[in-house]
Amino acid sequence: MSRLFPAVPASEITPRPLFERRRAFLRDLAWVSAASAVSLPLQAQGPTNAKVFASARKSPLSTTEEATRYGDVTTYNNFYEFGTGKDDPAERAGSLKTRPWTVMVDGECAKPKRWDVDELLRLAPVEERIYRMRCVEGWSMVIPWNGFPLAELIRRAEPTSRAKYVEFTTLMDDRQMPGQRSRVLEWPYVEGLRMDEAMHPLTLLGLGLYGELLPNQNGAPVRVVVPWKYGFKSAKSLVRIRFTEQEPRTSWNKAAPREYGFYSNVNPAVDHPRWSQARERRIGEFGKRPTLPFNGYADQVASLYAGMDLKRYF
Repeated sequence: MSRLFPAVPASEITPRPLFERRRAFLRDLAWVSAASAVSLPLQAQGPTNAKVFASARKSPLSTTEEATRYGDVTTYNNFYEFGTGKDDPAERAGSLKTRPWTVMVDGECAKPKRWDVDELLRLAPVEERIYRMRCVEGWSMVIPWNGFPLAELIRRAEPTSRAKYVEFTTLMDDRQMPGQRSRVLEWPYVEGLRMDEAMHPLTLLGLGLYGELLPNQNGAPVRVVVPWKYGFKSAKSLVRIRFTEQEPRTSWNKAAPREYGFYSNVNPAVDHPRWSQARERRIGEFGKRPTLPFNGYADQVASLYAGMDLKRYF
């Protein structure tokens, strides 16, 4: 089946200072505009819900870099279930109903279980982890996530010896997620990790950011966060976590295998077929900075890929 890919504006690949200044001006104007207060979901306008994670333990795994401002984190997103534009998730995600919500954990495991999201909130002590996040398109953010290691949930499922991979599936409901009416991807959205990647201490089950519950446009109510991989690997709005013996067929890899490999580790030495990955633009800054191998987490995760040809297994 053929895929229809939207044209990527040049400003999203190699943004110019003029474009950024104009965008920042319009965004700041929207924050004080009464009209914007009506058009954007409440969660996109600024911290509004109770600081449920205000007492979260500060993780030693956090970066010391300055966090990207909340307004950028919650209004400049890739979440194709709501559209292909960066503004689409904040503008359209108000249709997503996050309660009631359950996540099925099953597959090659001894203890499959359907978890209520509020049960997950009580499963393990929630931490604050400030992670660098890198998008395959060339932009990056620093985000204070709230959650706990995904390994905490995986251990409770008791995966069998046949569980080599973990597959993540996003909600499929085009009434709530209007972007799913397009053919840009095959729905539902599916991502995956090797078991050792999923069990790594850096891999987070994300439940919030900035001390609050996740806004809809950032993957509410539960998502995975994998900071050394390109952002599309961190699947959002999860409804299923499944243990498999075979490598999962993931959405972007099925759509464009030459552009989106299964591993998708941040690697400045491996270019996307249509642009370089050697440099990145940090949202909120002018200019670009060098891209770090594994997004700056090489000391923690490079050993997972010892002996692998990372240009072949990109």
